[in-house]
Amino acid sequence: MIWSWTLYRYLAQQFLAGVGTVLSGFIFLAYSIDIVDLLTKTSGKQVPTLSIIGMAALQLPDLGLKLLPFAVLLGGVFAFVRLSRSQELIAVRAAGVSAWNLLAPPLAVAVLLGVVTVTIFTPISSRLLVQYAGLEAKYIRGQASQLAVSRNGLWLRQGDSQRQSVIHALRVADQGVRLEEVIIFLYGEADHFLGRIEAKSATLSTGAWLLKNAWVSGPDGAPRHEELYDLPTTLTPSQIQESFASPDTISFWDLPRFIATAEQAGFSATRYRLYFDSLLVLPAMFAAMVFMAASFSLRLARLGGMGQVVLYSALCGFGVYFFGDLTQALGESGILPPLLAAAAPAATAILLGMTLVFHQEDG
Repeated sequence: MIWSWTLYRYLAQQFLAGVGTVLSGFIFLAYSIDIVDLLTKTSGKQVPTLSIIGMAALQLPDLGLKLLPFAVLLGGVFAFVRLSRSQELIAVRAAGVSAWNLLAPPLAVAVLLGVVTVTIFTPISSRLLVQYAGLEAKYIRGQASQLAVSRNGLWLRQGDSQRQSVIHALRVADQGVRLEEVIIFLYGEADHFLGRIEAKSATLSTGAWLLKNAWVSGPDGAPRHEELYDLPTTLTPSQIQESFASPDTISFWDLPRFIATAEQAGFSATRYRLYFDSLLVLPAMFAAMVFMAASFSLRLARLGGMGQVVLYSALCGFGVYFFGDLTQALGESGILPPLLAAAAPAATAILLGMTLVFHQEDG
């Protein structure tokens, strides 16, 4: 039993070292590419270089989260290939250790890594990504629009450094194009208060919000009634949707409350449910990557030929990735339930990997 636990601990360490090595390489490459991309986007905009480096660093945890499944897959391959090259894997197999016992430590590490990633890493990543999104809007897109949903309704800010409008609506329809029970606060330079508008409803048209049954007041507070009132805006329906919080900017722990609040405000929360469900099945996805890596590595240990294992594993990883994109598109369109769309890639990869391991282990 002591020997077994020593072996399991050693296999877990080798697997974790492989994942860490591959992930470090991915992160370094992604960080370098991101800096070059930001330099290209900000060329001619007089953005400080330190700000660009900081923006890339803020986005890095989110990029690492997206690359982590591939790191688990290729890190597992790297660990198993290294054990095979040193004849350790062959010796362990010759000692009578089955493939399932061999895979138990990497699977435990992968599932634990998935749980830690979802519960601890994603909240940190989401906070940093929010800061990145604000800097991106400021330095790259030059936008000052921001949409937020709370329990008391929806808040929307529009404008520039010269003039801004803060819009509050109790209810939303048509995905943000129509607002009901609207209050608008008008500000000038240096946040100087210019007035207030209350309206029964507001509809977004080309270049303006069309306010119905509006009461308009200036800084003195004296109101005047307007049956129809146009408030100029540069927003478009697509910009409103784009400015709505991206799922990966919301902490895993806050997503359930956000989904409920968004649905109460009149927004579709399908993509948020899909993202939340994908986080729930992330440990299973990591386990699937271990099975995919082992399905080729065990065959390698028996038959030799190390050149093809990385290629086959990478192709299977990309296959799972593209299948995940397909199920995500089906889930966002409503064809598949969000939970099924999120779980299908992981379940398919696990079944495929286990089938290959069964075939190689038991014939």
